[in-house]
Amino acid sequence: MKRPAPIISGMLIWFGLLALSLAAIGVYGVVAFSVSQRTREIGIQAALGADRPRLILLFLRQRVWILGAGLAPGMLAGFAAALLASVVLIATLLPARRAASVDPLAAIRHE
Repeated sequence: MKRPAPIISGMLIWFGLLALSLAAIGVYGVVAFSVSQRTREIGIQAALGADRPRLILLFLRQRVWILGAGLAPGMLAGFAAALLASVVLIATLLPARRAASVDPLAAIRHE
């Protein structure tokens, strides 16, 4: 089987890093915008006596829930994909090993 050229592998790595970077920038932008929309709420809570660590913890707690809600299905899908990949590899390996152990002359006569 022909191995992919190093340039193709390098391009795939760079495109993957580019996609990851764009996704990270997008998530940062959405979260930063969401927090900035709540400036008034932050001011009111600070006026009522909430200190800085408490305000930060409030936002972190909310974002961790959102993160968990997105991460759980993603991990389940990743596990399912890994399981499917394992099944495909095993389903390929077993018949290939059996076919490779057949006498070539018998295989030619069989057809």
